[in-house]
Amino acid sequence: MNPMNKVNQVRLSSPFLTGLLHSLGALVIGTLLTSFILWSSSAQESSLSTLAYITHGLSIFIGGWVSGKRAGRKGWYFGGMLGLIYSVSVWVAGFLAFDTPFQPGTILLVGLAFAAGALGGIIGVNSSSK
Repeated sequence: MNPMNKVNQVRLSSPFLTGLLHSLGALVIGTLLTSFILWSSSAQESSLSTLAYITHGLSIFIGGWVSGKRAGRKGWYFGGMLGLIYSVSVWVAGFLAFDTPFQPGTILLVGLAFAAGALGGIIGVNSSSK
C-alpha cells in the first residue's frame, strides 16, 4: 500500500463564489455575535435592525475584500457585483419567506451594498501580494 503524499485541496477559482461564501460565513459569525450581545447585555431588541444592517454591511465588505484579493484586478467590479448579488439574494429570501414588498428604500440598500462590496474589493486588490 502506498502512503498518500498529497491531499487534494478544494480551491474555488471564481472570485464571486469565494467572496460570497466568505460573506455568508461572516454573516453567520456576525449573527451569532449579535445574538450573544442581545442575550448577555441589556440591549433592547429595538436595536436589532441597526445591528442587522451593520452585520450585513461588514459581511458584504469582507466578501468584497476576498473577491478583490482573489481576482487581483478590477476589485471595485468584483466586490460591487458581489454586493449586488448578496443584496438581491437577501431581498429574494425576505420576499419568499416573509412576503416583504419591494420598496424605494430597497434601491438605497442595494446601492449601499454595491458601495460596501466595491470598497472591500478595492482594498482587497491593493492588499494582494503580487
